[in-house]
Amino acid sequence: MSTKRYVITGGGGFVGKALGKALRAEGHSVVALARSAYPELATFGIESARVDISSDPKTWQSLLEGADGVFHTAAKVDMWGAYDDFFQVNVVGTGNVIAACRATGVRNLVFTSSPSVIHDGNDLRGVDESYPYPKHFDAFYPQTKAQAEQEVLAANNGETLRTVSLRPHLIWGPDDTNLIPTILERARAGRLTRIGKGDNFVDVTFIDDCVQAHIQAMKALEEDKKQAHGKAYFITQGEPVKMWAWIDEVLAAHALPPLSKSISTKVAMGVAYVMETISKALLVCGVNKPPLLTRFLVSEMATDHYFSIEAAARELGYKPCLTMKEAMRRTFTK
Repeated sequence: MSTKRYVITGGGGFVGKALGKALRAEGHSVVALARSAYPELATFGIESARVDISSDPKTWQSLLEGADGVFHTAAKVDMWGAYDDFFQVNVVGTGNVIAACRATGVRNLVFTSSPSVIHDGNDLRGVDESYPYPKHFDAFYPQTKAQAEQEVLAANNGETLRTVSLRPHLIWGPDDTNLIPTILERARAGRLTRIGKGDNFVDVTFIDDCVQAHIQAMKALEEDKKQAHGKAYFITQGEPVKMWAWIDEVLAAHALPPLSKSISTKVAMGVAYVMETISKALLVCGVNKPPLLTRFLVSEMATDHYFSIEAAARELGYKPCLTMKEAMRRTFTK
């Protein structure tokens, strides 16, 4: 296998770091770009550079010189904040990555998107990539990620730049820095409450399979598989779980009791609206105090949202390596 050179934006994040380690294990050289310093990357043989992708790409695009491909995993993922903060990282930053690829002759770009780009508040049961973007978004994160995804897909021309967008859902696993820690933090603080009936099904994505999908997408571009050019793909375990029952499993794995508090979706929406209104007023005054609950979060917590991975299987060769039971054991068994 020939050694290649890859650049990963957001290389210090959960996905970026895991992807970098996997690529190094395959013998490739990896350069991780991130806003902060991550000295631990050097222990895996990963080069790193402090880069703000929302800044002028001419100041950092030389780092892409000679790269066989770029994995763009960097994003602002918060559920709350000022619109411009999301826009600068998710939209301007993505545009800069595209410009840097073009300027340095990088031909292959894999973008880490999210199923939230099609979130419209309705139950999403086994939908595929033909499901449209909504006309209105309830949060700045999915709004700006949708705009960024569309720019990435539009940038594909099949020759000088080939692009793919992946939509992994609720990424988790060992070394998770977001999903599992958030669940545990809220549970320990007594701020985790079941929303709705508690019987909604969702998809999740184990980190190893998320990484596998990224590598397969890059190979599809490198091998010039035209069916993948300029396409978006859902990536999941292909095994939807009952969200609240799964959360109880996660709590049990950390010797925490199951959830006992619950609230109806209607009431939760009302509470979220009031909390958002207060937080918006504080933002105007220069105080960023995120609401404990948002309408987007309520909708995510109370609706079905699981997706078809048939296109990824057919066109990228994607197949989850682990069942949910195996993934739970690997993550929580010491």
